Order: sequence, then structure tokens, then C-alpha cells
Amino acid sequence: MKLRPYQDLAADFVFERDRSMILAPVGAGKTAIALTAMQEYIAQGVVTRWLVIAPVRVAKEVWPDETKKWSWLSLNLAVGTPHRREAMIMQRSDIAVINYENLQWLADKFPDLSKRFDGVVFDELTRLKNPSGKRFKAFLNVVKGIDVRIGLTGSFTSNGLEDVFGQCKIIDQTVLGRSKGAYLQEYFILTNKDFGEWTPRKGSLEKVMERVKPVTFVLDNGDYKDSLPPLHIVPLYGDMKNREPYEKMKHDFAVEFPTGKAVAANGGVVTGKLTQMACGWVYETHKTPNPDKPGKFIVTQTPVWFDDTKFELLDELLEENQRAPTLIWYWYQEELAELQRRYPDGETLDAPDAIARWNRGEIERLFVHPSSAGHGLNLQGQSKMVFLTLPWSLELFEQAIGRLHRSGQRHDVWCYLLLMRRTIDELIWGALRDKRDLSDIAIEALK
Repeated sequence: MKLRPYQDLAADFVFERDRSMILAPVGAGKTAIALTAMQEYIAQGVVTRWLVIAPVRVAKEVWPDETKKWSWLSLNLAVGTPHRREAMIMQRSDIAVINYENLQWLADKFPDLSKRFDGVVFDELTRLKNPSGKRFKAFLNVVKGIDVRIGLTGSFTSNGLEDVFGQCKIIDQTVLGRSKGAYLQEYFILTNKDFGEWTPRKGSLEKVMERVKPVTFVLDNGDYKDSLPPLHIVPLYGDMKNREPYEKMKHDFAVEFPTGKAVAANGGVVTGKLTQMACGWVYETHKTPNPDKPGKFIVTQTPVWFDDTKFELLDELLEENQRAPTLIWYWYQEELAELQRRYPDGETLDAPDAIARWNRGEIERLFVHPSSAGHGLNLQGQSKMVFLTLPWSLELFEQAIGRLHRSGQRHDVWCYLLLMRRTIDELIWGALRDKRDLSDIAIEALK
């Protein structure tokens, strides 16, 4: 297979630098770019073996397939049981792929990691945006001896300028320094000491992006937009028929039902409760004494439904689209349960051969969670999706859309957002648009 011109440029950029990052929209072919550069590194004898770190589903389904398409490199998949992971790391291959959840294990098991790998690729680099996390600290110690590092990401600033530091530190500590405290002091103002809240200083975004620019290849949609069909994001609004429970939770942090009571302990919890209630339900929490542990309780959560407006809106949408194959993004397990009750013919990615059958148009409704399928998966065989509940994360939102709106898609992509008026749905949608503005500014600063 042949790379597109912009992919060739990106691969050259990576090969010419020992430490680099690729900032590109979903569907732009970051994996193909990385593999091309990785193959050249090995061919030239600069790298003898690569370690790839990726989200688990991407590690299992994307990297093995893409490696066969774009390179002659051999690959071991180091996921599964500890015994299998160890065997795949020990067994010789050009690439070993492991998931982020096992980084702590990898660091503990192989403190001499640089003796086994001399190149590392971080797929979805934002997974290491928190330099204070145990996983980050553990891996930072063992990656020190690996000189060649590549980071792949769709957005540095998915949730704010603070996220940039950790991603740069794991790639190259000379870009933004070694200390996050010093980084914050230079580019931020401490606005809430009690909660450790920082606000960027005026002009900080441009200054940070200027420092990141030398090691970052930036690909904007405009660089390959002619190869992508239009994306239509369509908010669909509804009015809840029974607003009383929602308003009670909003004002009192609690609401009573005949079977029990839903209570939010603080503002963070009430946000989650209101997100559930915009979909027409909420979890009741029940505590019963634990007979085996005196003074402790067994906590169970039971969903209580009080409004079906959003699901009626979904019914109408699916009928209006003449039952065309539709990808339905849910957030809570109870939403998945309701989808399965209403549409028993719907399937999840756990179904046999689900991705291939979806792309062939053999699945009418595919139920997917953004966290489990937002990264890497190629679902562009169909062109319609709907968000039952929006995620707060811009990264998850954009990655989810990118499963259909990506290189190779031949049809206009239609993305529907189900939003209840005068609820938290509208606030989430507004927050996502604001964060998108920040990402746009960051990309412009890097170009």
C-alpha cells in the first residue's frame, strides 16, 4: 500500500528526529505513518526493536492488522495473562505491543527495559498526560535509556493546557522541562490554592506551542480534507415530559422515589446524577449492613426510570433514517441495558466478528462505549452515528466521531446528538465546543 503525500512528509519528519510527536486528526493514518518510520529506523540499524504502547483494543485489533498492511516488521502482542505478556516480551520480534494498563507491570518486571528495546511508540499519547500518576512515574524510570521515542495524538489540549506537560515529558524532557511545578509557575496563575486550580496566563498557549513545535508534525484536516467527505453534526433537542425529579436533584442534591432515594454527596456526584437523569433515569443507592464485617455496609445501585423522552427521540431518528445501520454511543451500563431491551437485535463489539459485519452493513444497530472503542478502530463501512449521552472529554468525543469520519470513508457522515433542553446535556455540548476552540488555537500555533 502507498502512503499519501502528507503521510510521507510525516514519516520523514519522524525518521529525522529521535524524539518526535505526530499531532493529527483521527483517521489521518497515524499508525501507517509511524510504521513507515519504524521500518526505516530498523532498516538503517538505528533501532533494533520497538515497544508500542496503546489502548488495549487498539493494541489487539489495530496494530497487528496495520503492521501487516504497511510493513514487513514482525510483531508480538504482549497482552493477556502475565505469563503470556512476559513470553511475548522475551520472544524476539521487531515490535512488541502492550496496553497502557500493564505499564506498571512492565516497569516492575523489566527494570532493564532499555536492554530489550531501543525505540518506543506511544499510541494515544494523552493516556500519559498525568505525570503524577503511578503508571507514568514507574514507566518514566525504565524508559530513560530508550533514545528513540514517538508520540501519536489527536489533541494535546483535549482538556486544557495543563495536559501538554506530561505528554511532552515522556517524549523529551528538554521541550517543557522536568518539573510540572516550574511549568505551571511559568505559564499559569494559581487561582485556587485549596483545590490546586491553575489558569493559563495571557499568551501562554502560543508560547507553549512554540516550544513544542520543533518536535511536532502537525496535520490539520485542511491538509487532506479533499479525501474526506463532509461531516454533519446535528443536535436534536427534546423536552423532558417529567422534569420534577431532575429539578429536585439539581437544587437539593437528592430526590425521592417510591422505591428509595437518589442522593448526591457533592457537586461532582450531582453532575453524574444529572447526566443520568437527562437520559430519564438515575441510580438509587441502597445500603444494607454487611453481616461479615460489623460496621460496614453492602452498597447496591438500582436504576429508576422516570422519563423516556430521549429514547423516544432515538426511536424517531432511527425510523426517519429508515433503519439504516447506526452506531449508538452510550455512556452508562444502564443505557446499554435499555438499548438492549428496546432493540434486541442490536449488538456490541463483543459479538463475533462484529467489526467486519458492521462494515458490511449486516448489523443494524451497534452499541459502543467511547472509552472502549473510541481509539483506533476502523468502522467507516457505515456512515451514521448517534450520541445517546455525550462524554465530557473532547478527546473521546472526537475519537468516537473519527471511527466513521476517517480516510477511506466514501459517504457523508451524520453524527446526531440527543440533547434535552434546560439540562446538563446543553452544558456538556457547550463545554465540548469551547475545548474544541482551544485545540484549534493550539494547532494554529504549531503550524
